[in-house]
Amino acid sequence: MRKIVWTILAVVFLLIAAVLHWTLPSSEIVRILGTDVVRQQVVVTNERDEEVTVSRDIRYINAVSPSGRPRVFRNEDTGWGWPPYFKLDSADLAARAQDAVSSEAAPRWMIITAYGWRLQWFSKFPNAVSIERAEGPDQTLIPWFNIIVWVLFLAVAGYLARRLHLFFEARAD
Repeated sequence: MRKIVWTILAVVFLLIAAVLHWTLPSSEIVRILGTDVVRQQVVVTNERDEEVTVSRDIRYINAVSPSGRPRVFRNEDTGWGWPPYFKLDSADLAARAQDAVSSEAAPRWMIITAYGWRLQWFSKFPNAVSIERAEGPDQTLIPWFNIIVWVLFLAVAGYLARRLHLFFEARAD
């Protein structure tokens, strides 16, 4: 029974860690190559439980890292949904990205903060949240907010694991 409980808790721990990793922002230094707008059609269910096709525009920011690796970011509003970035300025972010376009001969390095994962098999891209000017391609970025969240998460998980261990010891006696 003890092994089953620990296995279930380990799976829950890994699921919460995956959600945190997907949700927490990450920053990258890139050179912006350009932007695109793609019209996508999505099938959704309306309030009468009917499936309808809805069209929407999704903006993309094309970039390249200092090592030459291509990077593509989605630029879509999160609105009031999850994750709670309350991003409602994707058009402004697209304008900033277009203003930051640079060439390889005269690079202009930018810091793009985004959340999410790049899943090539599913054509999923991280969603850009902000764009800032970088000091250069070798600027060090320290994710202080992410560090604090991970330390708190691990502290709570350690505390709960210790309490569960003490619970099992008390029951064994």
